[in-house]
Amino acid sequence: MRIALCNEVIAPMPFPQQCEYAAKLGYDGLEIAPYTLSEEPQRLGSAQLAAARVAAEDAGIAITGLHWLLIKPTGLSISTRDDAVRRRTLEVMFALVEQCAELGGRYLVHGSPHQRRIDPGDTRAAALARAQECFAAVAERAEKAGVMYCIEPLASEHTPLINTLREAALMVEAIGSRAVRSMLDCSAAGRMESAPLPALVDRWLPSGMIAHVQVNDRNRRGPGQGELRFAPLFAALKRHGYAGDVAVEPFDYVPDGPGAAARAIGYVRGILEALE
Repeated sequence: MRIALCNEVIAPMPFPQQCEYAAKLGYDGLEIAPYTLSEEPQRLGSAQLAAARVAAEDAGIAITGLHWLLIKPTGLSISTRDDAVRRRTLEVMFALVEQCAELGGRYLVHGSPHQRRIDPGDTRAAALARAQECFAAVAERAEKAGVMYCIEPLASEHTPLINTLREAALMVEAIGSRAVRSMLDCSAAGRMESAPLPALVDRWLPSGMIAHVQVNDRNRRGPGQGELRFAPLFAALKRHGYAGDVAVEPFDYVPDGPGAAARAIGYVRGILEALE
């Protein structure tokens, strides 16, 4: 089980410095939000990707995967009725799949709540069907690239589409690709699921539905900075032999990005040491 830091937490730092800082704190990897690398991340070339990979290798840290996929460029959507926008969105998704593999990442986390909303006058069922078509289209590309594409359930206050693990599982099952799974975002789960985090792991991890985990409190701060307790979560992950990655992803940085990153890894490492 590797512990990664979502790199937007320390995005003001140049990427090589992000790698060095995260490694010094004790993280095993960085989970990259592509928009932190470029305003048009889908256009990043092999030389730029190679430079990022070398920076991580030089710091002794892995690039574990990608998340926050569709923030840049602007105007993307997997659920809109606009066919041209969906085609452009798919082109970005395809490019990011290839980039993830080139960077040495294992997975992509598809959250991007603003890019899966329901157009005015549209229905939820129609928007969800179009989203499923996009995920199905990217499945084959992910399978060929050897990466996992994870559909992220998010709180209903952020998106009306796919809010629980059950809803994500239904979509994954309908797509039927070994390269498409879901994941557990603890903040969203704390807001939307009726079961506690360990029970969600017990329910969904053995079936392979959970392919990744992001740790954050329901108050959107880092793990250990709110009411959620994460020792039972990590105990459940270890009990099931989880060998994937766990990424620290706060949204509210307290006291600031570097400080939040430092507090989180100390908290998580303390839990893992106690479970040994």
